[in-house]
Amino acid sequence: MTSRREPRLADAAEIAAEQGLTPARITGLYNERAENAAGVPFPETAGQRGRARLWDHGQVTEWFAHRTPARLKEHTPPSLGPQELLNAAQASRFLGYKNSNQVTTFVRDHPGYFPDPDVVEELGTAENPYRRQLWRVQTLKDWMATRPGRGRRAGIDRPVSLPAVPADGDPDELLGATQAAALLGYKSVGSFSSSLAQGNLPLLKTVDATAENAGRQNGRRRWTRRRILEQAAQRSKK
Repeated sequence: MTSRREPRLADAAEIAAEQGLTPARITGLYNERAENAAGVPFPETAGQRGRARLWDHGQVTEWFAHRTPARLKEHTPPSLGPQELLNAAQASRFLGYKNSNQVTTFVRDHPGYFPDPDVVEELGTAENPYRRQLWRVQTLKDWMATRPGRGRRAGIDRPVSLPAVPADGDPDELLGATQAAALLGYKSVGSFSSSLAQGNLPLLKTVDATAENAGRQNGRRRWTRRRILEQAAQRSKK
């Protein structure tokens, strides 16, 4: 049985540094949470270190992601070619985030929330390999147009026609998000990705492979048909 990973805890100073705010502002958002309960209140604390409050880092990051500050709503990205590739830090700045690690945080802590990279480069040496993830400008623009936030935006979770995926195929065949969404009965890839990001599909937190050297699909997650069907069976019991 896979043990549940303990959440990463962060104090006001760490959160403030990531979000380009001050520790006092983070404390203020927490203290004022009852006043904005009609919207999305700031997360409750998850512990304490000495006199410092601690929060679940993932919950706080997600709260800020959905808050969509005014500076992001008013942000006009620089004029770049739609096929130009940007790394995580460049993508963060292109999207208007002060924190150059914001895209990295999205990808690491919220699978399914941010688009998968268009290109994944294998770099380094055999002894010290590392990967560089790159996004096309058009991919980032598409995400900006449908970015989850307070209220629904045009284009979010719009109905799409998912392919017919047979349940009795090769159990070890690797399938992508589109096929997984179809097998699990979702109406769109967006609703599948959202459910995955919210932790509602625990068996799919583990991927069986990623697509390599496949153009736009490079780096995309893949699961075996067996794993997806096991997740479907688990969902049907609830």
